[in-house]
Amino acid sequence: MTTTALITGANKGIGFEIARLLGERGVTAIVGARDEERGRAAAERIGQPYVRLDVTDADSVQAAAKWIEQEYGKLDILVNNAGVMVWAEDPRPSATSADELRQVYETNVFGVVTVTNAMLPLLRRAEAARIVNMSSELGSLSMVMDPDSRLWERNLMAYNSSKSALNMITISYAKELWDTSIKVNAVTPGYCATDLNGHSGHRTPEQGATIAVRMATLDADGPTGAFLDEDGPLTW
Repeated sequence: MTTTALITGANKGIGFEIARLLGERGVTAIVGARDEERGRAAAERIGQPYVRLDVTDADSVQAAAKWIEQEYGKLDILVNNAGVMVWAEDPRPSATSADELRQVYETNVFGVVTVTNAMLPLLRRAEAARIVNMSSELGSLSMVMDPDSRLWERNLMAYNSSKSALNMITISYAKELWDTSIKVNAVTPGYCATDLNGHSGHRTPEQGATIAVRMATLDADGPTGAFLDEDGPLTW
């Protein structure tokens, strides 16, 4: 039986690499993207299906879920990869507006909940589904509060707090699904060169995708409700 995966924000960057790497493992990796032209082009590059999906638009999310149900009947893997960062001239928390927070949270937090809730009925139909949320080490309260850490200076209130919220969302779903075969985990890809950061990262998108693919294909002995990078569990 076909193993199906949906990756949001998969027309470029880390999301594209996740879809590509899953496809190499024989998974039908559905490229989810809000821009139809770019999404279809990305899907064609790796020989995978495309579905239009804007995580901030509940109607498009429901339409994507309906299409997946009609085409495949279930969903084995959900990777909530779509994410945004607002770059401001003055990044200080005291200069960050509530509107900037809302813009980031619409995708990084509310979008994840919208997509996950819409896809859960399909994930429950799978034998052992996996949900992977793309978080960040900047969402770790303990890591960013270490003055000796390279993260100390990256005091980006909107983005960082959205990833902290995503970590709690991950735990919340993991607890609800604790007695099922569905595993829910948050991962950080590290500082990868993507459009999100103006390609300033020192890691490649393919390197960043590795941990997501690993957690998307966990066996029954794997963790749930965890926060990890490619080297293992991280502190919250």
